This record gives sequence, C-alpha cells and structure tokens, in this order.
Amino acid sequence: MTDQTFPPAKPDVVVIGAGWAGSIMAKELTEAGLNVTMLERGHDHSTAVEGTYPGSIDELRGAVRKRLFQKLARTSLTIRNRPDQTALPYRQLAAFLPGEGVGGAGLHWSGCHFRVTEDDLRLRSATIERYGQKFIPKDMHLQDYGISYGELEPFFDKAEKVFGTSGEASSVQGQKTGRGNVFALDRSSHFPLPPMADTFSASVFRQAAREAGFHPYSMPAANASQPYTNPYGCQMGPCNFCGYCSGYACYLYSKASPNVNILPALRQDKRFRLITQAQVLEILLDDTRKRATGVRYIDLKTDSEQVIEADLVILSAFQLHNVHLMLTSGIGKPYDPVSQSGTIGRNFTYQTITSSRVWLPENRCTNQFVGAGGAGVAIDDFNQPGFDRGRAGFIGGSPVWVNQAGLKPIAAAQGSGGKGSPRWGGAYKAAMIDQYRHSFSIDAHGSNMAYRDVYLDLDPTWRNAYGQPMLRMTFTWKDNDIRMNQYVVRQIGDIAQAMGATRTSLNSLLPGQLFDSRIYQTTHLSGGVILGSNPKTSALNRYLQSWDVPNLFVIGSSAFPQGMGYNPTGLVAALAYWSAYHIRQTYLRNPGPMVHA
Repeated sequence: MTDQTFPPAKPDVVVIGAGWAGSIMAKELTEAGLNVTMLERGHDHSTAVEGTYPGSIDELRGAVRKRLFQKLARTSLTIRNRPDQTALPYRQLAAFLPGEGVGGAGLHWSGCHFRVTEDDLRLRSATIERYGQKFIPKDMHLQDYGISYGELEPFFDKAEKVFGTSGEASSVQGQKTGRGNVFALDRSSHFPLPPMADTFSASVFRQAAREAGFHPYSMPAANASQPYTNPYGCQMGPCNFCGYCSGYACYLYSKASPNVNILPALRQDKRFRLITQAQVLEILLDDTRKRATGVRYIDLKTDSEQVIEADLVILSAFQLHNVHLMLTSGIGKPYDPVSQSGTIGRNFTYQTITSSRVWLPENRCTNQFVGAGGAGVAIDDFNQPGFDRGRAGFIGGSPVWVNQAGLKPIAAAQGSGGKGSPRWGGAYKAAMIDQYRHSFSIDAHGSNMAYRDVYLDLDPTWRNAYGQPMLRMTFTWKDNDIRMNQYVVRQIGDIAQAMGATRTSLNSLLPGQLFDSRIYQTTHLSGGVILGSNPKTSALNRYLQSWDVPNLFVIGSSAFPQGMGYNPTGLVAALAYWSAYHIRQTYLRNPGPMVHA
C-alpha cells in the first residue's frame, strides 16, 4: 500500500529508506506480523515506469543528467581532505552517486554481488596473527565485525536466492566443483543461476590471467542469466547484455533491484505502507534518550512537518544519510579525531579503484557496447587471505577484473585515447575509434582502511534547506592504500603481455595523491555507524542494534568497520537478513539490548 497523503496511525515499525536494506527489513518484519511504515524522501519508482523502453536507455538522461540519483539542491554534504582545511559543499554529483526515490542506489547499481573473504570479517585479528601488532600503522583503525562467516553464510545464501544471482561455486558443503573462485569460502548451496556468459574482453582476460599464473573466475552477478522466480514469487527475465545497467532501471527485469525482487511482493501486504517524498529530519527519543519513539519528517508534497510514532525504528538509508541522521538526532557520541573517542562518524571508508586499459591488434574487436553490470571475469590472487601482505608492505587487498558493463557513446567520446592522446581534431577522432573498437579496461577494485583523521561530522558553517548542519566528510587516500593499489596495478602488466596487447596504459594512485570529488570513482562508501563488540569503538552491536538506543537498528554499509576489496551490496544484504532474523527470534520476544552468549 502506498499512502501519498496522510501519515498512518502508529505502526509497529518505521523504516527509513526504501533501498535494499530498508526493503529487506520491511519484508522480514511484515512476515513477522508487524505493521511497517516505510519513509522515502524521493518519488516512487517502478520498473514499469522508469524502465520503459526505449526511454530507459537514454544516456543523456541517465548518466549525464542523472535522473535516478540524489538531487543536491535541498541537502548535500561538504568535503575536505584534511582536518585543517575548510570543507566546501558537494554541489554536483561526480565522485559518488547516491540514489533517490524508491529502490535507492539499488535501482541504479550495476549488479556485482560478492560475499566476503575469510579475513574481511576479522581483519584486525587476522593481521595481528600473521604479521604482528606492529604491522598495523599507528593511526589505522582496524576492527573485527564480531560475526563469523559461518554465522552469516545462511543469510548470504538467502540474499542470493532473492536477488537471482548468477555465478559459479567453487566449494559447496565441502565438495569442490573444479570451477569458480578457488579462493572463495565454502557455500551451503550453489548459486541460483549459472554464471553470465563472457564478453569477448572477459574471455581474453580469462585466458591471459590463467597463462600468467593467476586464478580467473566468473564474477557473481545479480543479473539473471536465465528466467528466474525468487522465493517471494518475483520474476526476472534473462539479461540480453544491452549495456544499460549502472545508472539505469533494467527494462528487461534482468537486474536485481528492490523494485523487481522485493517490493512487488511487499506492496501486496496490507501490513505495509509506503510514504514517499518524506524527508526524515530526526529520530525522536523519550526523556531518557534511551528509547526511540518515532521520527519527525517533512512531507515534501505539502512542506508540512509530520511525526510518526513507532515501537521499533529501522534506519536503513544510504551510508552518508545514516550517519547524518544519527548526528542530527543526537544518538551516540560524535567521533573526535584528536582524542579518538566517540563512535558516530568514526571509521569512514571508501574504495580504491583505478582503471587501466589495454589495446589489442586491429583484427580483434572488443565490441564495448555489449555488457552487463555484474558480468565479468576476476582474479582474487591479491585479495585472498593467503596472499603475503608482509612482503608487499600493506594491509588490505584488491581483486582485478574485466567488468565490461557497456560503453555508451557519450562516455566513449569523453574518455578516449588514454594518457597523452589529443583532445580534438582528426587525431582525436582516430584515437577514439581505435579505443572503442580494439581496447578494454581492467580494474583494480580494492579495499580502503579506516584512519584516525578520516571521519564524518557535522559542518559548523553550511546548512541544508531544512536548517540542519550538513554532513562534513574529511577524507583522502593514505600511503597504505596507495601502495596496495600500485602493487596490484603493476601485476596487470603481466596479464596484458600474456594477451598480446599492442599498448597498455596502467593507471594507479600516485604517492601523496589527494581524493578528488570531481571525478567519479565508486558509490561504495562505508562506516560511520560501525558494528563491533566494544561500545567505546562501535556504535552498534553484532546485531546492528544501537548500543545507546536498543529499539533502533542501523542497517547498511555504514556498519562496516573498514572497506573491503569487494562491492558492498552482498554484505549489506546478508547483514540485513541477519539483523532481521535476530529481531524476529530474540528482540520481539524480549525487547531490549540483545546480548551475545
């Protein structure tokens, strides 16, 4: 049910944000018999409207004018590289692209659907066990999740079945298949769908990576390789590699999204109500400030202030918005980089990613217009736990992959030629044609660690349209992550040589390079409301329940203690199902702080 006019009577649960995390929580809690109201500040979106062909594959409207992304006119954030600088507003979407409207970033994402490595959930412990305490740089904040892979595995499995994920398992219930990612952890079942087919560039990369001594595998993709019906009864069509995934609503219903895979079932439940154009300003607390009583929001259709009371509050917006709402609501202690005390805004991380390019002989055409957002071939040799970081001199890791998602005309014209190529005239056109026909990109998609002086807080100067302080981001690249990226990118040269590349343009982070918010990198932002086992260094317990306000759960990548090499959506979904399970099994029977035995 969608109510566009009046706030509902008091529900049991109010969910803030209608992306993947919010949709999962709403579905699970309505199944538990609770009345759930979901608030979304953007407009309602459905594939039948936003995915209508051919308008849905308009590059100018989608990628350039960014129709599915957050509108910055009313609220944004400020950005600086160091604490001694003055932050300035992020006025134009570039480096990262939060979604807006029903589906959130889950409507416009690509579809890369990974799990985790063995070390991702216990990185601090694993690093100390292998390399000793002194290997951790002084101002690096490493932290374990406090959850094991074994505990999360059933929820990774459930998410893949809901998403209709295509992939190839290496180990199922202890039995090796002889295929898939040889470094991947054991699974309880196979992927629901077989892997996506290789594009030409992916097949070339697969063969060359194998010849270079690495271990290529098909990337797990939330793009349907075959027709599929998920456990909720939601249907997906097979992907046709049209190349319009990232930034677009899939007109074939082939890319998993909340709009395709959860909301069609959820909207039929009378216990569910969706209110769109609802800008949440504050999570309301009682006099003790230990219990949430509901939320205060602006109805953007009427510019009127509304209040919804609820017994349980789920904060499941985009990572930045989760942190901002915790700060503006006064929940938890804001992080102080000098004393390193406080938890809200602590351990903010991003993702290192650089794209290198290889050119093939003129008799080999790469057909870059063909693609799918999650499809591709990757190697995990520099991301898996057995890789010796001690010799390499960094913490973290990076997969390397060819993820040909479909190169479109405007993007091809803007990024043609490589370093040192002409920018106009006949030579520019020749370089553009050559690059489009005979080259492809290889990405190093790596982790980003947390540091003392990288954090989120409230800006003392800039305010949004509602009179609230904007969120302030203090972020730049650090030496550890630059070394990691440079090391991994150097290995791409061996793969390029094995494939017979005629020219190679390797692109890595440079020593001392600052984060530049004008250039798109990824939308994989993490941390700021992290989980853990110690209330002094984490905002949430292992169930994503607030230490300070036990009837508040904060779901999303904001809970990650540090960045990892993989895309975050798979872990976000698994943690959402994990949290919902424990709310249903434990919290609803005995409301209050949940304690791990």
